[in-house]
Amino acid sequence: MISTTNASPPRVDSAVRLVHLTKTYPNGPEPVAALQGVSLAVRPGAFTAIMGPSGSGKSTFLNLAAGLDTPTSGRVIIGDTDLTELSPDAVTRFRRRSIGFVFQSYNLIGHLTVGENIQLPMLLDGRRPDDQWQQALIDSVGLTGKTDRLPSELSGGQAQRVAIARALITRPTVVFADEPTGALDRRTGDQVLDVLRGTAKRFAQTLVLVTHDPHVAATADEVLFLADGRLAGELVAPTSGQIAARLVELGR
Repeated sequence: MISTTNASPPRVDSAVRLVHLTKTYPNGPEPVAALQGVSLAVRPGAFTAIMGPSGSGKSTFLNLAAGLDTPTSGRVIIGDTDLTELSPDAVTRFRRRSIGFVFQSYNLIGHLTVGENIQLPMLLDGRRPDDQWQQALIDSVGLTGKTDRLPSELSGGQAQRVAIARALITRPTVVFADEPTGALDRRTGDQVLDVLRGTAKRFAQTLVLVTHDPHVAATADEVLFLADGRLAGELVAPTSGQIAARLVELGR
């Protein structure tokens, strides 16, 4: 459910809530507004895609919602936790435990094995990974038997599967994904998208994904559009043709 009015989105049954979220950057005498008063709520278990023209604020939106950046004003609430009320160290701890992030460029550590890369968020948080849970993730993303390999020994699709398992290892409340299929060919991208969507559904994760591809966005429950740092509507269960047409309208 998405709110495009000035009213705060509802508190009940929200995995992610953004309240009047604004982000500005210095640019000489006049600051640049990358995000302007965005309010919305994403229900638990939903798969939401975020789209918009270049410069619409998609990356800023994702970084703020995932706690990777701090807003100029407004609130970011994951579950019952308001990130804007936490110290930077507390946000880091919360992000490690409750938020998963899948990057377009995978961001795997080259000298660590597949298994060690998957375990990394747990180890950084001073916790021992659950062996059964890790194996369940490895099996779910199709990496059985590959835990001792290095990233250099993997295909792009396999590397992204490692990144997905790493994002899920902490059993996060929400998984954010930034163009997770952008560096892959269509066939491999479809396979990775199936894995990401399937594992998130199987393990009851809320998935928020930024993409420029209508084909990818059409697999989401709903598509949220941004333009000039503001919400510009949504489509529920849309086709790729409907999404493409909307993007053309926004591009004008």
